[in-house]
Amino acid sequence: MEEQLSLLDLVLNASFTVQAVMLLLLAASVTSWYMIAQRVLYYRQSLGDMLAFEEQFWSGIDLAELYREGNQRAADGDTILGMESIFRAGFKEFSRLAKQSDMDAEATVEGARRAMRVATLREEERLEKNLPFLASVGSTSPYIGLFGTVWGIMHSFRGLANATQATLATVAPGISEALVATAMGLFAAIPAVMAYNRFAARVDMFENRYETFVDEFSSILYRQAYALRGRPREG
Repeated sequence: MEEQLSLLDLVLNASFTVQAVMLLLLAASVTSWYMIAQRVLYYRQSLGDMLAFEEQFWSGIDLAELYREGNQRAADGDTILGMESIFRAGFKEFSRLAKQSDMDAEATVEGARRAMRVATLREEERLEKNLPFLASVGSTSPYIGLFGTVWGIMHSFRGLANATQATLATVAPGISEALVATAMGLFAAIPAVMAYNRFAARVDMFENRYETFVDEFSSILYRQAYALRGRPREG
């Protein structure tokens, strides 16, 4: 308990500038922890949705039926994200272009691929949300804490000008207060850096899976497009 009170005294007795640095680092740390928790939950949900959709997609279900099921869930208020969102964008564009008699198979599939690429970019933006902030906290917090430390030490040594006797006991409290800023900078930076690296690897995994799905789905659409164009026209 005494150590906690001692640490609290160091913070309360620090100069205004050092306290401002500490407050900034505390706000950055709390915000980064909130974003870390939010990203963990989002990636976990996204992974579950992706695996469930892949299982349904490769189960042999009719793609039109799969698309209609998504329409029903969207009408019920569900938000469709991730791989299913990419599928819906490609299938919708493919269905629209396939109805145009002057559109050949290559152009039809290429249009669907463009729609899926746009949808993929949107999903990547969602996956990378808050990661720049974590990177900024991880890279700048140690320097912000160091600034507070340097300022606190300068303030302590300036106080020696009015002291009749310069001893270690005279400057030790001020230096200790300043060093707390460095500790807080590291406390904010280390979790942010570790989380950013972990999340960046997770984003790369999602992006690779999305790109693979686009290629695989495009192959299916190629076969369907050539089958449609190969049918004799009625009338």
